[in-house]
Amino acid sequence: MNDTGDNTILIVDDEPDIREVLAISLQDMGYRTVEAENATTAFDCFQKENPQIVVTDIKMPGGDGIGLLRKIKHENTETEVIMITGHGDMNLAIRSLKYEATDFITKPINVDALEIALRRAREKIAMRRRLRDYTRSLEQLVKEKTELQDHLASLGLMIGSVSHGMKGLLTSLDGGLYLVSSGLKKKDFRRVEDGCQAAQETVQRLRKMVLDVLYYAKERDLKRVPVRIADFAEDLVRVIQPRIDGCGIRLVCHLESVAGTMQVDADYLQAALVNILENAVDACLKDHRMSTHQIDFSITEPGDEIVFSIADDGIGMDGDTRDRIFSLFYSTKGRRGTGLGLFIANRVIGQHGGKITVASKLGEGSLFRVRIPKNLPEMKPAPLIPIVPKSKPHGEESGTGGSA
Repeated sequence: MNDTGDNTILIVDDEPDIREVLAISLQDMGYRTVEAENATTAFDCFQKENPQIVVTDIKMPGGDGIGLLRKIKHENTETEVIMITGHGDMNLAIRSLKYEATDFITKPINVDALEIALRRAREKIAMRRRLRDYTRSLEQLVKEKTELQDHLASLGLMIGSVSHGMKGLLTSLDGGLYLVSSGLKKKDFRRVEDGCQAAQETVQRLRKMVLDVLYYAKERDLKRVPVRIADFAEDLVRVIQPRIDGCGIRLVCHLESVAGTMQVDADYLQAALVNILENAVDACLKDHRMSTHQIDFSITEPGDEIVFSIADDGIGMDGDTRDRIFSLFYSTKGRRGTGLGLFIANRVIGQHGGKITVASKLGEGSLFRVRIPKNLPEMKPAPLIPIVPKSKPHGEESGTGGSA
């Protein structure tokens, strides 16, 4: 029902005098009126004007009011129809109630009776609106309650997952500190060095876990700025390199052709790619078939896209794991994982307008491919903000090709 019919009444009667009297009375009550002299014309007028209320004679040449009532109710069940009947047509009037007529009034028409019938019709219309508004409010309340329950359940899962992870990391930290303490007492500096290394690795893992929780808890707007792709790649390698050193894993970077720039939130994008790279490291460490493993990291620039490829020869994934790796709190690392890393990576890449695809088979390694657009169409040119290089690990070349 549209708004044009809110204050409109359609008068249907084959007698012009009755239509005129009704129109004057209704207009005096504040209604807009349209008129029709038979059922056929009336239905055409109804479809055009879509009035909320129809006042129709019950007997007319060329089609009676009962037929018109049924057609109107079939078209719009919420239209209120008041029947006009003569004293000899009471059976027809009562029959009209069966077809959901609002009321009937008898000829000669009494204005007071007409007003009462109209009041009843308006009350039904108002009641329906209130019910509709209440239903909408109730649906919104149910939706908000469901979202709150989902959020609380999600929060509970996150707290449980993070708590287990923290507990394991704190145990590792205690172990590292014990090695340092006992090494100092025994003047065993090898043990002290091992303890410091273990504590340092644990702190790095704690830091990553806290950052994952922060990324999950609050999704911020991207701060995209022009960044040199080569600088971004070298900085990314420097971040992940300490995680790889001493694990029997060789990181091979293929960055020879990278020369352009991209509009990205460098911190956010780096966090996403670090999560994927750490997933590759874990996949290699879980695979005991070989003593050494390799991770290949490459960046290409096909057209207006940047493609980051991360391939490992680790344990690989079965179909079920592959389908669920980006799900919130899903982890194959037991108490060592929070199930946040790849979920956050997928969300960050999505914020950049990109997509992650995965190819993997159990026992055959995995290939993660991240595609993002170089620029957003609405982005305006901005000054180039390079990533400031950090100190390079020993033995690392300029970050183009070879082992990192």
